[in-house]
Amino acid sequence: DRMTQETIEAFRKFDVDTQLALLWFGYLDIKDELHPAPSVTVTSPADAVYDQIKALSKEEQLQAQRDIASCANNPISRAYGALNPNSKLQVWLSLAQGMETGEIIGMPENYELPAETNEFTNRVKEQDLEHRISFAMGAVRTMGASGL
Repeated sequence: DRMTQETIEAFRKFDVDTQLALLWFGYLDIKDELHPAPSVTVTSPADAVYDQIKALSKEEQLQAQRDIASCANNPISRAYGALNPNSKLQVWLSLAQGMETGEIIGMPENYELPAETNEFTNRVKEQDLEHRISFAMGAVRTMGASGL
């Protein structure tokens, strides 16, 4: 819908690190309302991308996330770009959960979102869970390099 589209367009105007931070804070905001998917024994394509990122050093993990968000043309970004939208969202949920467990590099402790994101975050917080998930799906769909 139009509200979701406007939110996605506003999100894309922020720099890559701000986008990553907004995804993280957005996850924290709705994680209690997310119902875990039934566990699957087969490794999903999303798990494969997550595992590639998890295997990197902390600095490389951050760079991999930046590369995906900025659509850099490299193997991890291309692997992410080949995923379907649900799998792309699953990669970011896994990354956020990995940040909580310490498997993935976390946000700097004293990090604060830039002041210009205030209006944006307030707009997202006013939306219901369904709109927030639609926004997240739209925001991460265009990330990653296309064309393997």
